[in-house]
Amino acid sequence: METIDLRYGDGAFPLSYDPEQFRVLEAARGGRPLSDVEINEKLSAPIGSHQIEEIVNSGETVLLVVPDATRSTGCGQVVNLIVRRLIANRVAPFDIRIIFATGIHRKVTESEKSAILTSFIAQRIKTLDHDARDLARLVQVGHTSDGIEVSLNRALFEHDHIFLIGGINFHYFAGFTGGRKLICPGLASSRTIAATHKLAFDCDTMTRRSGVGTAKLAGNAVHDAFVEAAAFAKPSFTVNAVVNEAGDITDLDCGEWQESHRVACEKFKEGHTVRIDSKRELVVVSCGGAPHDLDLIQAHKALEAASKACSEGGEIILIAECREGLGRSGFLDWFDDETSRQLARRLCEKYQVTGQTAWSLLEKNERFRVKVATELDDETLTKMRMTASDIRDTRRINGTKRGYLIPAGANVLVTS
Repeated sequence: METIDLRYGDGAFPLSYDPEQFRVLEAARGGRPLSDVEINEKLSAPIGSHQIEEIVNSGETVLLVVPDATRSTGCGQVVNLIVRRLIANRVAPFDIRIIFATGIHRKVTESEKSAILTSFIAQRIKTLDHDARDLARLVQVGHTSDGIEVSLNRALFEHDHIFLIGGINFHYFAGFTGGRKLICPGLASSRTIAATHKLAFDCDTMTRRSGVGTAKLAGNAVHDAFVEAAAFAKPSFTVNAVVNEAGDITDLDCGEWQESHRVACEKFKEGHTVRIDSKRELVVVSCGGAPHDLDLIQAHKALEAASKACSEGGEIILIAECREGLGRSGFLDWFDDETSRQLARRLCEKYQVTGQTAWSLLEKNERFRVKVATELDDETLTKMRMTASDIRDTRRINGTKRGYLIPAGANVLVTS
């Protein structure tokens, strides 16, 4: 028997398994954490862009857009270095502001702001919050080629320069996180967010739209809409970081907002793709701990990865703390429908972003037997067609089924 530590919330627990029975699916180990000197060297060699000091002049204002608490991007280290470079280039601290790209997520707490930015920056640079429903802080800026009305946070147009500072990871319908996603959906109105997300679903076939999926950018209607929406804000510079399990930056690409993001995504895909010869009947997957398992909506991304490795009708054990519950009020109501097909019809009649995640979850629960090691109660799990798992208590996998272990499902692309 061998033992592997599986992350759960802010902690982890050991799991014993037979290596003859289970194969561990994980990305190639990233390099060591980058020092400030190394990150500064990368910031000085941007892709398709001038250096920061050549972009921003004294007397100009800069808005730094950063992720919220549901992402681990190491942006505090990057923000600290960029702020120092701007000030050294005679940009006044009061001309620099930071906004959290929350989309329709909850507001970032004060303690989270310090954790995301470091206390040093949070105490010295003014921060702004985004509310996707606050019409007073939103401005309509145009339409996408598909006719979607684009409304974005007014702060994007009240500053001379927009810097996007985020991280790269897989996303189950946008292809990848980072880049354009910090503006749309990150700083978009709830109406724009819903309209762009709806492109991921095909109401003729009642399933996910062709071309939309994990690690897909070319031909992805959702990605294309995000790019068109973000273009209205005219970003001046973008940073795309890759972090390890501890949240330390191990790689970084920066520069022109579209090209540097594309390069970063290609590199991430290459290093985080795991190939299998065949699917197996049991898959144990951890989200990778917090923030990937803060709530079920976030944890679902790991379940998506596991579904690519599990044979139809097989069993998936999802390890997801979900200390903040389901992630959105009203999410559980979608499971009033008896089947994912019925849920899809309701979704097409009145689209909501969380409804699409609910459909994706229910569709998997119909195809697989899903058990969850979680803080969610049994009643909630039952309504979503899942059951509780005691794997945290037993700390071993029982039975003789062949399977896969995925210790960080949020950042692995499983393919055959």
